[in-house]
Amino acid sequence: MSYTRRSKDELAARVAQDIPEGATVNLGIGQPTWVANHIPASREVLLHSENGILGMGPAPAKGQEDYDLINAGKQPVTLLPGGAFFHHADSFAMMRGGHLDICVLGAFQVSATGDLANWHTGEPDAIPAVGGAMDLAIGAKQTWVMMDLLTKQGQSKLVAACTYPLTGIGCVKRVYTDLATLACTPRGLVVIDTVEGLGLEELSGLIGLPLLLS
Repeated sequence: MSYTRRSKDELAARVAQDIPEGATVNLGIGQPTWVANHIPASREVLLHSENGILGMGPAPAKGQEDYDLINAGKQPVTLLPGGAFFHHADSFAMMRGGHLDICVLGAFQVSATGDLANWHTGEPDAIPAVGGAMDLAIGAKQTWVMMDLLTKQGQSKLVAACTYPLTGIGCVKRVYTDLATLACTPRGLVVIDTVEGLGLEELSGLIGLPLLLS
């Protein structure tokens, strides 16, 4: 049976679906920033950025960008009523002090038991850019990853053990991909959902690891 991958917007909407009312959430650089556009206006979620913002809204409409108001990835953002700005050090104190309910990060690799590699590929010519990833991955109450399941070469980014330098050990609770949503547990990967038409056996073949059903 054929299946269709989730688009970036569909994947962002799938992540947003699971963010509960009242959560304080950091959206990492790259794909995770799309999640802000899919949080219902009726749901109160406090979006945090490590450069010192709490209470971000969705991306601004084209032509309405204010480049004095940007997130950690230097993208223009909006601010909801009650939003606040503060010092970079205070922002990192929030991250390190366990005040974030969820962070959503991109990744190069995630292990079945939740190890995260998302800051360096280990290539000699790559530019290391750890940023606040280590603080977020360990400091947040839950770390979720949002990524394509496969590399451009068709290799799974979900692996038995990460081969890239680690950002954090056993920190990832859930992985949202263009083909499936999975939980990382001490027993291994547990499938929460898949795109329509993709069966458990086929997904297991793509990842190359045994999978459990939730």
